[in-house]
Amino acid sequence: MTKIIQGQLVDIENRKIFPAEISIENGKITKIEEKEHGVKNFLLPGFIDAHIHIESSMLVPTEFARLAVMHGTVATVSDPHEIANVLGKDGVKFMIENGNKSPLKFNFGAPSCVPATSFETSGAVINAEDIKELLALPEIKYLAEMMNYPGVIYKDEEVLKKISWAKHFNKPTDGHAPGLRGEDAKKYAEAGISTDHECYTAEEAEEKLGLGMKVIIREGSAAKNFEALIDLLPEHYKNMMFCSDDKHPDDLVLGHINQVCARTVAKGIDVFKVLEVACINPKEHYNLEVGQLKVGDPADFIAIKDLTNFEVLQTYINGKLVAENGESYIQSSSFEKPNNFNTSLKNPENFKVKATGKTVKVIEAMDGELITNELQSPALEKDGNLISDVENDVLKITVVNRYENNPPAVAFIKNFGLKKGAIASSVAHDSHNIIAVGTSDEEICNAVNLIIKHKGGICSVDKNDEKVLPLPIAGIISDKDGWETGKLYQEIDKMAKDLGSTLKAPFMTLSFMALLVIPDLKLSDKGLFSGKKFDFIDLVSKQE
Repeated sequence: MTKIIQGQLVDIENRKIFPAEISIENGKITKIEEKEHGVKNFLLPGFIDAHIHIESSMLVPTEFARLAVMHGTVATVSDPHEIANVLGKDGVKFMIENGNKSPLKFNFGAPSCVPATSFETSGAVINAEDIKELLALPEIKYLAEMMNYPGVIYKDEEVLKKISWAKHFNKPTDGHAPGLRGEDAKKYAEAGISTDHECYTAEEAEEKLGLGMKVIIREGSAAKNFEALIDLLPEHYKNMMFCSDDKHPDDLVLGHINQVCARTVAKGIDVFKVLEVACINPKEHYNLEVGQLKVGDPADFIAIKDLTNFEVLQTYINGKLVAENGESYIQSSSFEKPNNFNTSLKNPENFKVKATGKTVKVIEAMDGELITNELQSPALEKDGNLISDVENDVLKITVVNRYENNPPAVAFIKNFGLKKGAIASSVAHDSHNIIAVGTSDEEICNAVNLIIKHKGGICSVDKNDEKVLPLPIAGIISDKDGWETGKLYQEIDKMAKDLGSTLKAPFMTLSFMALLVIPDLKLSDKGLFSGKKFDFIDLVSKQE
């Protein structure tokens, strides 16, 4: 049976818009005819998120899809290294199997850096032979972000083996090298790294574009590089893409790549260039089986109200209507709940640190950025122990090993702004140990124990109240639907802000404070880590 769809077809390749009638049979476009009619909706290829960790939405792929299709997303390029750091290859296969139950086209990568570094404890290891096995799978489209850029530059044997397997299977290798410039960036690109979504200045992005890399403009829940990079698009649109990287559930309810398109067009940038970046470039770079609104293609396309606000009216995948007017037609599906949580409850004594000096090194969190700075602050002590300096917003932060019973690592952080209580999460990139910030050892302990009791989650606590979103799948993913997960997340986020946090996305920012591969100062379960020195450093400046 032939399905007919009418609208104003946006022909991105030929830079024209015309009234058209699309014929669809067996999920594919069989005919496109220019034909006058009264339908004013615009028809265009569906949006593709060029780099995202589905796990950061705290949803399984099938639940992510239910929200994303409402905003015109028909495909993603998804790096499953979050769940891989917890469950290894089994985690990757869980994501593939669950994604296959959904019409949305999930295109997964083989996680290249599990664990991300040797300076933290993760739940699994993926070596070069594992990479070979994963890249052989048809669902694996690329070697995911190579965060170990020193290993690339200095020709680490294991790192080069992983890249060589990507070349063997003729699949691209994604990059991850924030701030890498000059000769080192040249070596990185020459090794076969094809993209970077971590550029945070226009100068860095332009340099990497000049080296033949493609730059992915990221606008997620925490890291936001749109404003820094968007002015490069008019000249370099052929070699750019859009991504969210990490998208929390409450944000995903509101929008996805469609929002980035609207912001870009609002800056006066040619709409055809914008749509090439949003719809075409990811398909071509990663060789995705996603339709481009051409005869013979899978019928993956969207109908939108206008080319200004990008309000999505309908989303079609393989010719099937999967969302319409803000309603998703994708149904929930059943899934298993694998986990890896092997630590016991803590007590406040576990978070005490002896005061052995007059100053402490402090992580300076940056709102909307993954990078941090190193500060020095006077040490505030009580009964011979270092404590949070609430008045000056220098709070205690801890990372607790979730895989083994080891002493917590403790440091200090600025800009979370809490005036009371604590917040905690087992979403802590990349190893997903428990991370918490709080105003006292007791409050930190309460928050950490709440996460342990649920074998994963995010929470806000104070003496009078506690709110928790359990994440029973690998300790990082909810077993609830996207709307309920988003609602619970909003409640916990609001409580964190009621406790005093001034960050736009406190839990997303918190989740990156253990990400050692992003400079400068971070905390792993093994101690305070300098991204510049790429080694551990002392928390306290010793007394003379």
